[in-house]
Amino acid sequence: MKIAIASDHRGEDHKKEVIKYLESKNYTILDCSPNNTPTDDYPDFAFAVCDKVVKKEADIGILLCRTGIGMSIAANKVKGIRCAKVNSVEDATLSRNDNGANVMTFNYTESIETLSSYIDAFLTAEVINDERHQRRVDKIIKYEKGEYNEL
Repeated sequence: MKIAIASDHRGEDHKKEVIKYLESKNYTILDCSPNNTPTDDYPDFAFAVCDKVVKKEADIGILLCRTGIGMSIAANKVKGIRCAKVNSVEDATLSRNDNGANVMTFNYTESIETLSSYIDAFLTAEVINDERHQRRVDKIIKYEKGEYNEL
């Protein structure tokens, strides 16, 4: 599995730890923010990761920023991306099971052990495990394409 990952400048140390963790599990990593600077802008990195996922150069994306919120907002502007801001193992699992999330974001204030548990849950969760969830995601995809008009 290929994983695209990026952080803003404040999350760089955690990103490096996450990369080490993922590489120890034999995942292929695409670092989309290899040279952070104090004046970098998180949307650039969110877009870079999401571009890799949309173009199928990566299977999933992982984003880190101070709160995880800004990255999530930016990522969800990219057509074809369903990004979940994850705060727990349950969030990570359900974002895949119920929403077919293909990108996850979290804050870097958590320990690497906690982040690893979120990542493991996200990577091992079954993607959309129920018809009702697929129906809902299909509506999101149709709306994104300008095809949903059942409001």
